[in-house]
This record gives sequence, C-alpha cells and structure tokens, in this order.
Amino acid sequence: MSKASSKGIWKVISASSMGTMIEWYDFYIFGSLAVVISTKFFPSDNPTAAFLSTLATFAAGFVVRPFGALFFGRLGDLIGRKYTFMVTLMLMGGATFLIGCIPSYETIGFMAPVLVLILRLLQGLALGGEYGGAATYVAEHAPKGERGYWTSWIQTTATVGLFVSLMVILITKSVMSKEAFEDWGWRVPFWVSVLMVVVSYYIRKGMHESPVFAKAKAEGKTAANPLKESFGNKYNLKFVLLALFGATMGQGVVWYTGQFYAMNFLKTVQAIDSSQVDTLLGIALVLGTPFFVVFGKLSDKVGRKNIMMLGMLIAIIAYRPIYRAMYTTTDLTKKTEIVEKTTTVPTMKVVEGTKIDSIYTTNRAYTDGTTVEEIKTIHMEEGKVMLDDKGKEKVETKITKKINNADRWMLVFLVFIQVIFVTMVYGPIAAFLVEMFPVKIRYTSMSLPYHVGNGIFGGLLPAISTYLVTTAKDAGDVEFYLEGLWYPIIIAGVCFVIGMIYIDKKINTLHE
Repeated sequence: MSKASSKGIWKVISASSMGTMIEWYDFYIFGSLAVVISTKFFPSDNPTAAFLSTLATFAAGFVVRPFGALFFGRLGDLIGRKYTFMVTLMLMGGATFLIGCIPSYETIGFMAPVLVLILRLLQGLALGGEYGGAATYVAEHAPKGERGYWTSWIQTTATVGLFVSLMVILITKSVMSKEAFEDWGWRVPFWVSVLMVVVSYYIRKGMHESPVFAKAKAEGKTAANPLKESFGNKYNLKFVLLALFGATMGQGVVWYTGQFYAMNFLKTVQAIDSSQVDTLLGIALVLGTPFFVVFGKLSDKVGRKNIMMLGMLIAIIAYRPIYRAMYTTTDLTKKTEIVEKTTTVPTMKVVEGTKIDSIYTTNRAYTDGTTVEEIKTIHMEEGKVMLDDKGKEKVETKITKKINNADRWMLVFLVFIQVIFVTMVYGPIAAFLVEMFPVKIRYTSMSLPYHVGNGIFGGLLPAISTYLVTTAKDAGDVEFYLEGLWYPIIIAGVCFVIGMIYIDKKINTLHE
C-alpha cells in the first residue's frame, strides 16, 4: 500500500472509530452504573427487584438494536454510509445526555423508569445503525486481502468505549465524596458524552462517501428495496441466517460474558469495591485490546472461521473453571480474620414517622490485607421489625470487600483471559460479515445478524444469567453462583456446532 493510500485509510479509521467508540461509551455508561441507577429510577423497597429491572432496561436497549439495523441499514444502502451514521451519532449522544437529566423515582415516580426505558430504546436504535455503517465504510476503503486487519481497528472501539466509560466513572468518583457521587455525581458521565459527540460530529462531517458505494450509486447498481433484496431473496437469506446462528450468536455471548458478566460477577457476587473492579477491569481491557488487531490480521492469513470457532470452543471449556477461580480468590471462608480488629458501630435513622432503620456497620480485617465493611440494616416500625410482601423480616445486608494486591492481579489475569476469547471471536467478524454480502445490500444484510446476535443473544445475557443464579437452589455455594454461565455456554456451543458444519472457508473471498 502506498503512503498516500495508507494515510487515507487511517483517516477513515480514525473518524469511524472515534464516533463508534463514543456510541459504545454512551451505551456502556448505563451498564457500568447499573447498581447506582437501580436506586435512582426504580422503587427502593426491593433492591433485588430494582437491580433486575435495571438489567432488564439495559437489555431492552439491546433487544431493539435489530430494528435500528433494519431502519438505518436500509438508509445506508439507499442514501449512503456517511450520512446514515452521522444521524446515529447525534441520536445516541442526545439520548445519553437526557438520561443524565431525568429526575429520580422519588421526584417523579413511575415516569422515571418509563423515561429511562424510552431513552434506552433510542440508544439501541442508534447503535443498531452505527456499527454496520462504520464496519462497512472501513471495509470498503480497505485493500483486497487486508480487510481483517483494517476492520479489526473498528472492533477495538467497543472495548475502548467500555474502558473510557470506566475511567470517566473512576475520575468522577475520585473528585467528589461517595455521598455526592451517589446523590448526583453519577449523572456527570452521561453529561460528558455531549462534549465527545460534538468533537466526533465535526470530524465525521469532513468525511467522503465510501468509494465502493459511490461507484455503485453512480452506475445505478444500488438496491431499490434493500430489505426485500436482503431477506426476500432465499439465497441471501441463507447467508443472513448462517451469519447469525453460525457466528454472531456465539460471538455475542462470549463478548458480554468476558466484559459485562465479569463486571457484574465481581461487583454483585464477590462484593468487591466498585472502584477496584473498574480499575482491574480497565487494566485487563488495556492489555487485551491489541489482540483484536492481532487476530484480525491473522484472519487475513488463516481465515476468519478458524479463529472465531477456536475462540468459542476455548471459552465454552474454560468459563466455569475461570469463574470458580475468581470466586475462590476472594472467598472470605478461606481467609483468616484478625478478630481483635473487628469493630461494630450501631446507628439509628428515622425514615418516616414511626419507621426507623437500625443500622449496624461492622468492619473486619484479614491477615492477607483484605478488608470488609458489612452494613446490616433492620427496618422497624413501632419497635417491631417490618415484614416484606412474602412475610419475611425486612433486613438488608450489604458487604463491600477491598481486596489486596495479590488478589487484584489474579483477577486481572482471569478477566484478561476472557478478553482474549473476546478478541478471537470479535476481531475477525466485521470482515467476515462484510465479505458475505454484495455492496448494494451489504449495510442492511450484515447489520441484522450482527445486532440480533449481539443485541438479543448477547444483550440478554446479564438479565438471564442473573435470573438463573437467583432461582438456583443451593444458595451460598460457589457452584450456585456459576449457574448463570450455562446461558453463554449453551448458546456458544450451539453456534460452534453450526459454524463448524455450515460455514465454508470460501466465504472469506465471496465478495472481495
């Protein structure tokens, strides 16, 4: 490749990547702050139900992504790649900013979760149109035989977006008190996205249309009805279904297990301090992100299928041992408590009238450097413990662990391994999808299976896995906490079998 053409494609990648990174940042801010958001926009009398409702609202943004893929994919194949993902960028940025402006449940009642849901749906629609446009745009600028390498740079944006969201949250937390952050500071990361969107808008504004699409349009070879030609044509529909069930379905669950499920597991099951989790996850992402490009480039030489299928297979086999090791690393039953350092401080809080919370804060220290804060809240009325809807005493216990350096690096390593699985299945997939479909219906055809695989199969993972854990019988045992992994293992397993049997290596060169 000449210096001029190399400089040109780097300009294309920079413009596409920055916008896509911002859209992923916007999308992941919600998931990263799910624990805090559940206390702001949902009824506080049932924390578990509020958290599950937050995850369901988070998942709703994923479920609607295929509709965004259809709507914006059609526009992209009709009027062009550039203008379509300019619209998706502005839609995503506006919705994210407005989530940070919604009053709490205590202020406006049920309108709070309703407004959050509407804005999450708009985010999902926007993201449904963004990825296909960015991946197609870069692929159509890439030289023949190098699509895997150049499109893999787009693949890094989702992980970079998550990393940036974690860093913004950490910085925001570090410059204000815990009380201020939980009161209003959590809104700041939502507001920050507006500044990034403005910068990205001006960068994208100067971009030219994809040369491949511009040529097809000039020659009158664009699709008159992209939806009909993509899904009404049996030959093309076969490839759409193969892309979904033989690749993106498994890729989606591996992606969200390695990043979001890991984060939720560390914060909710292992009860590790949120800032520590964000930091160790950020380190693992920084170490793992370059491998998107490594496996993308390797796929140009050995084929997309080989790398993606191997990534799924290793993930299927390794997930349970990895999460068992994660749980064991911070298991307090395997640590020695320094009993003489244990302190308990009782406090009382008047909630309303005769309703009083008796709060007992216990701090424990362990010989390996781990410290634990346990806050037990007993809800009382007229001197008696209140009962919930099921007739049980309303007693809440919140545990927060601050882990030592050795445990922290062990967890970084275990999350890093999962990120490697992600890079294997995700690095080559943009090029894989682009090459399956002709130019005139490429945006529409590749966007739908990608967003069904990621939006529905992947996006539902946190809610379904959490549900599987909460309905498991043997509470308290490590195996009980691993029940949620059956969802990604089964979905990835089915995808692996279909992919191995039906994906032909010739797909790599179908539409070079």
